[in-house]
Amino acid sequence: MRSRRTTLAVPGSNPRFIEKAQGLPADEIFLDLEDAVAPSAKEGARATVVAALNEGDWTGRTRVVRVNDLDTHWAYRDVIEVVEGAGANLDAVMLPKVSDASHVQWLDRLLTQIERATGLPAGRIGIEAQIEDARGMVNVDAIAASSPRLEALVLGPGDLMASINMKTLVVGEQPPGYTEGDAYHYILMRILMAARAHDLQAIDGPYFNVRDVEAFTRVAERSAALGFDGKWVLHPSQIEAGNAVFSPSQDDYDRAELILDAYEHSLGEGRGAARLGDEMIDEASRKMALVVAAKGRAAGMARTKRFDPPGN
Repeated sequence: MRSRRTTLAVPGSNPRFIEKAQGLPADEIFLDLEDAVAPSAKEGARATVVAALNEGDWTGRTRVVRVNDLDTHWAYRDVIEVVEGAGANLDAVMLPKVSDASHVQWLDRLLTQIERATGLPAGRIGIEAQIEDARGMVNVDAIAASSPRLEALVLGPGDLMASINMKTLVVGEQPPGYTEGDAYHYILMRILMAARAHDLQAIDGPYFNVRDVEAFTRVAERSAALGFDGKWVLHPSQIEAGNAVFSPSQDDYDRAELILDAYEHSLGEGRGAARLGDEMIDEASRKMALVVAAKGRAAGMARTKRFDPPGN
């Protein structure tokens, strides 16, 4: 899977911000045609986004465009103009306010039609589905199974909080009066379970106070601990912290790789379990190590320890 530790939102109508984003170390850059663009600027932003995808240097980054939602009159033209104009330089389309599987299926079919008409490889452009209301949460399993193009489920916390009448004006923090546990735990786990059941990535939503990196880190650590793959970032100051939170520590990465080596060595000798130091490892240990190792590899980490087979 593509690395999405940090997903940087960039207004599609702002060439200066788009140019700056090309030099930032976020794993994914999404050029936004929805909330970050005023209604009067939406049509012009499409051309700006197409030019940026075709002419910019996005080396090493996942390139995504967030189109407008299906309840607007902009959505279909967003998809057609961006994909016809820059489909060869686009990795995925983010669809906001997905409340039903049919929303993703609509986008899948439109992408397929454009690919056939323009000669683009069929099925190469992925989809990210943003879950932003109660109906989307209730239907999240069906949404997760809706299309082979789907790569990630993305939490849209602001709209979701509004849709369930959560008593707060601060996106990402606990609502006033909620003193026990985590008010977002069910929401995060519900999205995570649907994503994992269908081999998708799960991406946490943004933290709006862009100047408080310590608070951003604290909130990011919550979803990272559960197993989320990454988080939206709204400002360059959040990128370094986000990349660190959603990468394993060096010790954990080295340990995961050693577990995989030890288990493979054990299988080669006809044994189903192995010992690494004082720890017994088995198939379950291998599966857990694969998760950590995959995250480290995707982050470009290098091993600092090598496996020394017993008896050497």
